[in-house]
Amino acid sequence: CTRLDIVLGDWHCLARCLPRNESLTRPLSRKTQSERDVSLLPLGPTIVALGRRIICSLEIFYMGSLSFDEPGILGYAMITLSSVLSTHHPSLPDDTSSHPMSLQVAFFYASLYLIAIAQGADNPCALAFAADQFDPDHPRECAARSSLFNWWYFSLAIGITISVGVVSYIQENLGWGIGFGMLCALMLCAFVVFLLGTPTYRLYEATPGTDSPFVLLARSLAVLVQHDNATSSSMLGTKIECQLEAKDVATKKEDARAVLRLLSIWVACLAYGVAFAQVMTLFNKQGRTLDRRIFGGLELPPAALQTLGPASILLFVPIYDRVLVPALRRTTGTLSGLTLLQRVGTGMALTLASMSVAALVERRRLETAREHGLVDDPEATVPMCWAWLVPQYVLIGVAGVFAEVGMQEFFYDQMPSELRSLGMALYYSVIGMGNFISGTLVSLIDRITSSGGGDSWFADNLNRAHLDYFYWLLAGFSAAQLALYLRFASTYVYSHKRLR
Repeated sequence: CTRLDIVLGDWHCLARCLPRNESLTRPLSRKTQSERDVSLLPLGPTIVALGRRIICSLEIFYMGSLSFDEPGILGYAMITLSSVLSTHHPSLPDDTSSHPMSLQVAFFYASLYLIAIAQGADNPCALAFAADQFDPDHPRECAARSSLFNWWYFSLAIGITISVGVVSYIQENLGWGIGFGMLCALMLCAFVVFLLGTPTYRLYEATPGTDSPFVLLARSLAVLVQHDNATSSSMLGTKIECQLEAKDVATKKEDARAVLRLLSIWVACLAYGVAFAQVMTLFNKQGRTLDRRIFGGLELPPAALQTLGPASILLFVPIYDRVLVPALRRTTGTLSGLTLLQRVGTGMALTLASMSVAALVERRRLETAREHGLVDDPEATVPMCWAWLVPQYVLIGVAGVFAEVGMQEFFYDQMPSELRSLGMALYYSVIGMGNFISGTLVSLIDRITSSGGGDSWFADNLNRAHLDYFYWLLAGFSAAQLALYLRFASTYVYSHKRLR
């Protein structure tokens, strides 16, 4: 099974198309905003199934149905065209050379949001479609479905590594147009592969006359409100009771309660999304100031440090799936080794550890800068090895293996069968809301800490900034969210007995 994903990586590359001569908070806010918009639509991969048990994800391609292939391909074609035009536009005066023409910028952002729309139309269904290829009533396939989520995340790490290491190199050295054109061509190839696998897909057709999942959810919530609220309209209650049999009423009330219970878990998981937003923003800013020399005096590019997280995922997923899960299964008797909530909780704890370690490392970096008189020299390299950043990257990467994969399977499995795409959307929106919260915090804290004329926590000169304070704030937020999560998880009742 081959999996390639350039979902996150290409968006990180797009951020480098923007002007560089601006303050720290603007690119941070823009970066988290783009992540937020894509994830809330939401952001995710596409499944290409090549058989009943073999599921390959060519996650460079965002398409679960033929209805949305044109926006995805057209979006990348537009980005390619925008990149080509930007290198051939007439020379501008010196004072405007760093600012693209407004029409060009509008075209560029239109292409980004066109891709986002295509992704948002597909992504809630993609992973759910992959999981649907496994028979939940067959023990072996049920166990294989749990493994699918691990290898899906493994493929994501491969894609980010390729994007950061290969695609970014092509874009920087051969041209942005070539890089984006390559992505567009890969999307077309993925579409062909998707079509070739059509005869082998396991499809589930809705019963004729069945309403859409959202209509069913609305009716379920109406039944629940009518039952629990004594002041509900008698007319509404009469209408519902006339349309539904007693058994159907009970089923729909249970479906509505299941969705409401999931929302409490969703809220408690937001701290992971906030911490995840720092990997490609503040972690990267830290790395740019450190000594990145390796063997023979070769200097690592800053983007290379971004592969540390995916590398930890590539190392840990096989260990977890092939070693830890079988061992835990024998010990706990649970099919997936840990229950899904235990797995997510472990990821939340590792997220707290990652933010704490990041704060300690940043504190050490600031002390080193002061010891060597580099506080007022923002361009100087702090004599501190880049390897100091490895622990925080590894911790957040391993946290993703527990938290993200756990959320994927949890929201899929605990949703009513007709609403599993909505369950996947809940998972992706954790990342989106996390970026939204992170961007909001950065803007507010920057405004507050710089209002008195002092140095902001996010000063352009990182040697005068206080990223360590921000990391400690996120660590405190993660601790509070972990306590809230444990409260909700301890009272949660699984919808399926096999997960207990």
